[in-house]
Amino acid sequence: MVTRIFRHLALALLVSATLASTVAAETLRIDIFGPGQRQANIILTKPMPAEPGAIVPPMAADMQQRIRENLKYLPFLNQVAASSIIGGDALLTPKTPGIDFKRFNLSKVDLLVSSAWREAGGKAEVVFRVYEVFTGSLLFGQEYVDVKPVHMPEIADRFCSRLMEALTGHKGFFESRLAFVRKDSQGKEIWVAGPTGLNAKRVTSLGGFNTSPNWSPDGRRLIFTHVGETRHSMGVLDVTGGKTELKALPGASAISPTHLADGRIAVTLAPRGQPNIYLLNRNFKIDKALAESWNIDVSPSFDRAGRKMAFASGRMGNPHIFVTDLTSGKTTRVTYEGKYNTSPSLSPDGRLVAFSRDTPEGHRIFIHDLETGVEKQVTFGPGFDEEPVFDPDGYFIAFSSNRSGTYKLYLTTRHGDEPVMMQTGPGEAKAPDWTSGR
Repeated sequence: MVTRIFRHLALALLVSATLASTVAAETLRIDIFGPGQRQANIILTKPMPAEPGAIVPPMAADMQQRIRENLKYLPFLNQVAASSIIGGDALLTPKTPGIDFKRFNLSKVDLLVSSAWREAGGKAEVVFRVYEVFTGSLLFGQEYVDVKPVHMPEIADRFCSRLMEALTGHKGFFESRLAFVRKDSQGKEIWVAGPTGLNAKRVTSLGGFNTSPNWSPDGRRLIFTHVGETRHSMGVLDVTGGKTELKALPGASAISPTHLADGRIAVTLAPRGQPNIYLLNRNFKIDKALAESWNIDVSPSFDRAGRKMAFASGRMGNPHIFVTDLTSGKTTRVTYEGKYNTSPSLSPDGRLVAFSRDTPEGHRIFIHDLETGVEKQVTFGPGFDEEPVFDPDGYFIAFSSNRSGTYKLYLTTRHGDEPVMMQTGPGEAKAPDWTSGR
């Protein structure tokens, strides 16, 4: 896999990149978590051979397109068209000192990406270099060797991860995996894909309805709800080995099972007829209640440290969002507006809660800041926007929406940037969940 074909450039280039990063970071560092994130202009120049006269392999165009598609998900980057550059996007050389940065600077380009390809003996190699145009400084360089077409998606993800890290200090999104539910004529099954939904693979074949997938902290296990003919059970999938077990739990329901930070599981059960949230021990037996009331308590979500749990409850008569401090046991009501607030997702740092609210225009995604109490709407339809979930860094939010006529997954940010449809393939897609790392 790519872990075997990836390597850094030679030591001299790494030293150069380190020094360049120090200079460039002063002008290019982007605070994606701040309210005033800036947008940088970037151009992917035309792929070129590593040596004059050599041939650029056909896969270079595919790589270029995959990176372009990835960059569409980064609202802090604006891709500059080659037609707007004086003399076009072709370079005479892929590296300094032979790059004429002046013509790119005149077109207000902030970042320039060059790619140099070499092909020999049926194998390809590519070197990417990212330059800060104003100073001509090398931000970073990376090389991939023994490249084959099958590696294209993962290489594109890894390059974009490195780019995002260089600009923002965060890289979790492009190194994550996505789980979701796809509906077809046979029912609903669990699928796993890359961070933007590409290369989706079905990981369950149980028939019926399987929903609410949730990753373990280490990314090795998925749990979900399996709806049988007479009762629910909890599915437990070993992602590495591919083995799936169905766990019979007390009562007829097993709703939205969710991992805690330590790998234990919380799930809504009804052992006495009333659906409440329970903590399971390592043997999948009830340990204790985490949320208990006269009405339904569902959809637990935990921060990375395992100190807080957000959940939805009808204890006030209508569904609202609550947060429990797991150390003190104190529960605080979060939402007061609207009559139907559901599907909470805690940001990894435990500060924000994203949730879906039924408004007069339809379901919309809102974010509540637990520190300031400020609440804001981040999606605006059309259609219904539901099931929000934070990515591993807490910057992106995936959600399901039927704005296109059928439910698909979309990506926005904690700032409410324009949503982009994720590439999950044909059929209805719902119930997204992310894990960090691959």
